[in-house]
Amino acid sequence: MIIQLNPPIPLDTPKGKGFAHFLLDYSQEHDLCWVTFLDETCECWTFRNPEVRIQTNATLGRVGHQQKRNDSKLMPISAFSKMSLE
Repeated sequence: MIIQLNPPIPLDTPKGKGFAHFLLDYSQEHDLCWVTFLDETCECWTFRNPEVRIQTNATLGRVGHQQKRNDSKLMPISAFSKMSLE
């Protein structure tokens, strides 16, 4: 199944920041695939679900996930609710 995202979702990918415009769902046996256009190069790439993170947005309380891709200790979503913006 292919889903067009409206509006596109801003993502951090292994190749840089971009916007996901489509989501590919091949079934419960596979990762979701994000069809993403990169900001810097304007290239179109598809990334598996474990490879992407939503971009930070302090207004929405999404801060602090800017860790290296090899680091499996990303900040859990529950930590965001405990953070206060000063």
